[in-house]
Amino acid sequence: ASGHLNPAAKLYFLYRDIDIDFAWQGKGSRPARYGMDFSTNLTSNFEIHGEWARIRQITRQVTDSTGRVTTSVGDATSYLLGLRYLTESDTTYIAEYYRNGTGYSEQEFQQFYQLVNAAFTQFDQTGNPVLVQKALALSRGSYGRPNPGKDYLYFRAQQKDALGIVYFQAALTAMMNWQDRSYQVTPELSYTGVNNLELRLKVFMLQGGSATDFGEKQNSRKLEIYARYYF
Repeated sequence: ASGHLNPAAKLYFLYRDIDIDFAWQGKGSRPARYGMDFSTNLTSNFEIHGEWARIRQITRQVTDSTGRVTTSVGDATSYLLGLRYLTESDTTYIAEYYRNGTGYSEQEFQQFYQLVNAAFTQFDQTGNPVLVQKALALSRGSYGRPNPGKDYLYFRAQQKDALGIVYFQAALTAMMNWQDRSYQVTPELSYTGVNNLELRLKVFMLQGGSATDFGEKQNSRKLEIYARYYF
């Protein structure tokens, strides 16, 4: 059907030991966009990488604390810069900064959560669901998507064959919304020593004040245990 397809193209090449990709996606079911990424090793165990993307004519909705929504259409630029370091003991460290061009600032988050609080207060006092429905619609849109903020810091440390056990891996992942200082820390253990079987344990720990990115998530703590069998 018309408007439901996105033509796309990708070009890859190697320039002086730098891996470079260029990508383009035409307008269709999603707005048109284009971008590039690169990766290069400065030494045998130290790598830097980056991504850059431009989204054309994207629709962005911002609410104030009363539920008045302002809609704007314009271009947005996102980018990521990062590094990866591998030690002699097979510990991998990854650090990245991510700028989300379509994301919300700390003040815009606060306005949204003030709306949520006002909506439930109004509903409790009067039974009027109008503001609740408006807040719910916004949360199902761009306010509720993963990583809806503007600036993020990411860090991951990963140890191969932890404690001397082959196929046993330990990792620690942290992500922070740089503007409101809320964050998530995720320790993780996994074992793949049995053929076609993966065992994994994760603990999600979120921290942040009221009206912050991670502080307002549905769960502040979550334990995840699963086994995945391939056949």
